Formats: sequence, structure tokens, C-alpha cells
Amino acid sequence: MTRECSLLLPRVCAALADPRQPGSDDTCLEKLLDWFHLLTEFDPGVELLQDNPCLTEFITSVLALPEPSPSILSFTLQLAGILASSESRFQHLQQEQLLVRLFGRDGPLNGTLWRDASVRSGWVNGVHNMMRHQAALQLLCSGGGMDVIFTLQGDPSLFVASAASQLLVDMLTLSVETEATKPLSTKDSDWPACAQMIIKHIEDSLQSSSATRIQQSLKLLTSLFGSCRATWTEALWLGVAKQVESFLTEETVQAQCVLAKLLLEMAWSPVFYNTEGSFWMLVTSALAHLTPVQAGPLAVGLLKLCKCPQDVRIQALTVLLQPMDCILRATSQPLEYAGLLDESVSDPGTVEGLLSSKSSCVSLLNQTLAHLEELLSRSRFPVELPGTPLLRSLITILQFCNGFLSPASPLGSTISRNLINSFRVQRSALAVLAALSNRKVCDTLMGSLFDVLLAYLESPNTSPTVLKKAFQATSKWLVRMQELSCSNNQWQKNEKILEDVFLVLQKRLCSPCWEIRDSSLEFLTDLIKCLRDQDEFKQSLLSSEVLKLTENLLEDPESYVRASAVTAVGHLAFITYFAPEPPAIGDQYNKENMVAKLQEILSTDSEGFPRRAVISIFTEWLRQGCTGQPEETGQFVSRVIQTAERDLDWEVRFGCLELVQAFCNQIFCQHVPPKCPPASCSSAVRSSIHENESLQILCQAKLFSFLFRSLCDCDKILGQRACDILLGLSSYFYPFGTPRNLDKPVDLPAEHSVARLQRTLSQGSLAQDFPTDGVNGVDFEDPESMMLALGTVDLIELHDELNKSSDHVEKSPQSLLQDILATVGTIEENEADCY
Repeated sequence: MTRECSLLLPRVCAALADPRQPGSDDTCLEKLLDWFHLLTEFDPGVELLQDNPCLTEFITSVLALPEPSPSILSFTLQLAGILASSESRFQHLQQEQLLVRLFGRDGPLNGTLWRDASVRSGWVNGVHNMMRHQAALQLLCSGGGMDVIFTLQGDPSLFVASAASQLLVDMLTLSVETEATKPLSTKDSDWPACAQMIIKHIEDSLQSSSATRIQQSLKLLTSLFGSCRATWTEALWLGVAKQVESFLTEETVQAQCVLAKLLLEMAWSPVFYNTEGSFWMLVTSALAHLTPVQAGPLAVGLLKLCKCPQDVRIQALTVLLQPMDCILRATSQPLEYAGLLDESVSDPGTVEGLLSSKSSCVSLLNQTLAHLEELLSRSRFPVELPGTPLLRSLITILQFCNGFLSPASPLGSTISRNLINSFRVQRSALAVLAALSNRKVCDTLMGSLFDVLLAYLESPNTSPTVLKKAFQATSKWLVRMQELSCSNNQWQKNEKILEDVFLVLQKRLCSPCWEIRDSSLEFLTDLIKCLRDQDEFKQSLLSSEVLKLTENLLEDPESYVRASAVTAVGHLAFITYFAPEPPAIGDQYNKENMVAKLQEILSTDSEGFPRRAVISIFTEWLRQGCTGQPEETGQFVSRVIQTAERDLDWEVRFGCLELVQAFCNQIFCQHVPPKCPPASCSSAVRSSIHENESLQILCQAKLFSFLFRSLCDCDKILGQRACDILLGLSSYFYPFGTPRNLDKPVDLPAEHSVARLQRTLSQGSLAQDFPTDGVNGVDFEDPESMMLALGTVDLIELHDELNKSSDHVEKSPQSLLQDILATVGTIEENEADCY
């Protein structure tokens, strides 16, 4: 143990045990417990107690107090558990009779302080801390502690109850894994004593008439099967299986939700999913008997399980789709089209009853739609979803929600009234609709689909959050429509849909609600990213007023909207300015004016979001090779750097580093094969002429000054990124094996300035007076000086220093001592004792 710890322990113990102190700061006590956890890891032997008798003296003094503060008593219980986690220290504390007095019948269990939840929590956590060996198990089993834990399962404090339940799980696991000498069966005599007590408690609770006790035991089993995958868990299950199965048909028992979680945890355990027969029969029975709301999470969990039997998987999917099927059947005319399912797993009347009530209808559909979105977002799905009827059902739900459908059946009319203007269901249904765009569906539904989507985009009653979802779904399905049109020649229909979409978009871009303007711009950007190469899309876009309206929003009063407008304008440039044959547009929209406007936003906008968006767009242009020849691009990058390096927003400066990286990649790739990273280029390709040209362009762009200054930025992430870029440049100009100047004597003025630069960089964010002028200043625009700097500055050492984690400080006993001193406000003489 460190000297500092030895010096501090007596003072800490004396201060905590002082009866004149009513309590102590909870944060300080928590840090002390963290500190003791570390000490016991570093010093696991009994010597910790023998060399520091103040620890046992502290526990004794707290026990001697007539009424210690609850926080100090709770701390003492947890500390004793930490110390007793080692069997040798456990025996030492037992000899002093301390553990019995803390955790036995004569301890705080019978005192008035037990009514305080923090004391009960400290007791449970203390027991949990020492549950690392059989001796601790025997103490609890023989001293009446098991009954206390069983009682605490139902504690009014949820934290205490949860901790007690988890404690039983860990004790059962420890008991079996340390004491069992042969494979276990359902016979009581085969199980260790502690395990027998816990299992009997579980069985008695499951057979009781108390719904609370039944739920507690089911939760305990759920936690056990979720954390332990050992084969002995099957023997435990066989002893309680029949009782658990009986809960499926006993409607008076409120345990079905917990039961669904239990079965799902078991299904994920290899102990059970490899078995045949009884367990999967119970799962299918649960799918049939649980209510749709209760069975939903079980069904979706089973569908994500790769080793689930196929018949169980199909049944789970049927349970999940049953509400959608009910809606489809309730709104269709006789024999018009089939529903989603051929047959139901559970009584259809149950689902119909839930859909007939407004609250349960919305709740059930939201849960179902959330599960469907989750499954549709998975790249691999073991059961094929019926795409066409599912799409038809979603269209029906969305028509119900905005009042566009008046079904003839009584159930359909009831559902329609329940869903009218339900924003929650609208959002969920549109999210599923977007996810369904990647699945196979019938082309004939496309017209109905876009009718519904356009109705939501046009309606003044559509809320901003629902409109955002509608935009996202429309974007997905427009891309899908373009893919389908290539094979079925639906050009005219597509053009009409695009025209309608842009008419709506023009209206939404002028909305008085900034969220709607923002969502509209995001929608436009998504469309451009996906469809900018499609002629009919470009024609519809350029024939609308969208271009003008979008550029006007660069001056919107709301910064989020200005940022989205910058992004949209930046992507529009791929169509209007950077295309091989750009379309003819007005003089006011020329490329120079647009670039100047974005640079003005970068230098003058008062908010960070638009400035970040400008940097991001400029970087994207560079990556796409849209900024001209290297010299022209260098001038562009130079102007951006000179503006961004003074920005107070670190994300703007970080974005500028990404722009510099993109610029470097572009310069290097002028002289290497396409798509070949600089580090992989052979030395034969890199002639000295090309290297000199590249270095000259980089210096003229003034990026070296920005990169070296960023190494000392107060935001560490900028220094890390700048160092990565400089290391890449160093590797390019000094390939592996090339001599460097790290140990070369400093003689020339340029070498003096680079040496000063090295000293400045070693100061990190504390560096001042960056060496850019004067006799020893560094000329960051001089290729020779920069070549020297790249070969002289120890970038690898800087990289290691910048990327060093703070864990070596934050998680050390020394750091915890500093935190403790800071928390309690230790006076100078105590500080001197510690350090």
C-alpha cells in the first residue's frame, strides 16, 4: 500500500468515527468506498488489516456509538463487506466478532436506524461486497441473514429491493459453483445448503397466494437465467416449471409481464434453446395465452433469436402482426383482399377488444409498430414479412389518423374514431413505412401510398414532428419509385408525383414555423443526395421555385434553418454548378456568388451551426473534387483556413482540420493511382518533383501554421486530429527507411526555429508566443523549413502524449485521495501529512 494511503487512513477513520460529527458528505463517502475497493485489489492479503489497526478500530468505534448517523453506519457496513471480500481478512474480522455484530441478529437489524433506507441499502451492499467465498455464505446462512434478504426483496425502497434480489442470484450462483461436487438434479439433497434455502424460498413464493411474492420470484429467476448460462439452471427450472406454467391460465395472478421476460431470457440461454419439447411448448403456450401487449416483447425477442425453432418463430410473427391484420379485415369490403394472416394464435376477439378502446388501441398499435420498425431495420430477418398487406395496413392506419377513411364495418368505424389525430400512431406508422421501403411490395399500391404521403405533407393539421417523419418516408419511397420506374416505364406517373412533391415543398419552405422550414430543407438535401443523377428529378427541381427559396433561407432568422439551408445549397451545387453540363440558371445564382455567400456566413454568422455547416459543405466539395485545379483549390483552402482558425467554436476548427485532410488527400492523389492512400504509394511513384510540387501547394495554402497551432489547442481532440494529419504528411515526405533529423545537431537558423517549435509544442495547451516571427520564428510557408519540421519534430511522442488516457490518473489511489481531500476541504496540515 502506498505511503500516502498509510498516512491518511488513521485521520480518515478518526474523523468518520467522531461522534461530534452528525454525518458526512455522501460524495466523499462514495469516493472513500471506491478508494477501499482499489486498496483491497492492490493489497488482497490480511496484512492490510494487520498493518492498519485503525480500520478495525473504526468499525468498533462506530458500533460503540449509541446512535451513529445513518450515512456513517451505511458506510461502515459497506466498508466491512469490502474488507471481508478476502477470506483471510474475513477470518480476521470474525475473530474480532465484528462481522456478526454488523450482519447478524444483534446488529443494526433490530435497531431504530434500520428504518432508514440508506442503512438497509448499506447492509445489502456490504453483504454483496463480501460474497466472494464460502465462509461468507456460511455466515449468512447460520446467522439468520437469509431471512433478512428474503424480506428485503419486498422493501419499499426499489433500490434496496433490486439489490436484495440480485444478491440472492449471486449467492445462489456462488453456492452452487463453489460447493456442488456432482451434477445437480431436482432432488433437494443434491444442492448445497445455501442454494437449498434460496430455492425453497423461490418455490414457496411461487406457490403462495401473494401476487407480490410471485412477481419477486419470477424476477429473481429472470435475473438468474439472464446472467448464468450454466447447465445446473435446467435442474432448477424443472423443479418450478409446472408452477410457472400454471400462471398462464390463472387470470388472477398479475405476473404475465414478468413471465414473458423470464421466458425470453431463457430462450436466449443455450441451456434451454438447445432443448426440445417442454420449454418451447411453454413458449408457444405463452404466446397464445398472454395478452397481445404482454406477448409483443416476447414475440419480437424470439424473432431476433437465430436458433428459435421455425414453428415458434412463425407463431411469434403471427402474434406481432395480429393487430395489423385486425385493422385490415375491419376496413376491407367482403372478399376485396385477404388480411395479413391465415389464422390467429390467440382469440381475435381479444385484439378487437383492445382496438375498440381509445387508450388501449393507441398503446397496442404503438408497441406493434415499434416492434415492426425494429425488425424491418435488421439486415437479416429469418421470416419473410408479408410486405404488400403490411403496406396496405399501414396506409389504412394513416388514413384513419387523418380522417381520410370512413369504413363501413362497426369495428372499423370505432378504430377510426380512436385513431383520429393520434400523433403518436402517425409518427410510428410513418417510421415503419420508411423502413418498409426496402422490402418487396406490389407496385400497384404506389399510387395510394403517395396519395397518403402527399396528404400528410399538405395538411395544415400535420404537426412538425409528424411532418418530419412524413418527409423521411417520402424520401425513401421516392428513391424506391425511381428504382421501380427503370423496369416498368412509369415515367409520366413519376413526373407527376415529383411535381406534386416540389409544389408542397415550396409551400413548406415558406412556413412560419421554423421546425417545418428546417425539416423541409433536410428533406430536400436527402432527395438531392439520392436522386441528383436522375434527369426527371433534376428537371422537376429546376422548374420549381425551390432553388430560389432555399437560397433565401440562408438569411433565415433561425440558426438551425440557416445551417440546413447551407447544407441544401451545398448539395444543390452538385446539380447547378459542378455537373458536367450544368443547367442554365439566372446570373444571380452563379458559382462565384454562391461561394462568396457561404464564405461570408463562415466569417460573420453569429451562431455556430451555420458556420459548421459551411465547413462541412466545403469539405464535401473537396472530397468530390469540385474545387478546380490544385492551385485554385489551394487558394480556396487558404481563405477557409484563415477564417476558420480564428473561430471560437471548436467544432468549426475541427471541421477545418477535416477539410485540410481532404485537401491533402486530393493533392497526393494527383500523382498516384486512383483510390490509393498516400501511405500505400510506392517510392517510385513519388518522384522528388512531385513531392516538391505537393509541398509547395500545401505551404501556399497556409495549412502548416494551422496544423502546428492546433497541436496546442486547448481542445484536446483538435490536437489529436492535427497530429494524425501531420503524421500522415511526415510518412508521405519521409517514407519508411528515409533518414530523419531527430538527433541532428542544430546549426542553421531554420534548425534553430524548428528546435524552438519543438519546445513550444512540448508545452501543449499551455504554450504561449508561438514561434511565427522574429529571429527564431518559423516560416510555415517555406517548403524547406516545413520539410525540416516534418523530419525533426517528434510527432510520435506528441501523438502518444495527446492520446494518453486520463484513466491512469483518475483511477489511481493517489487521484482518489486528491478527490477526497478536495471534497472534505482538508486543511493544510492534513494535506502535508498525506503528501
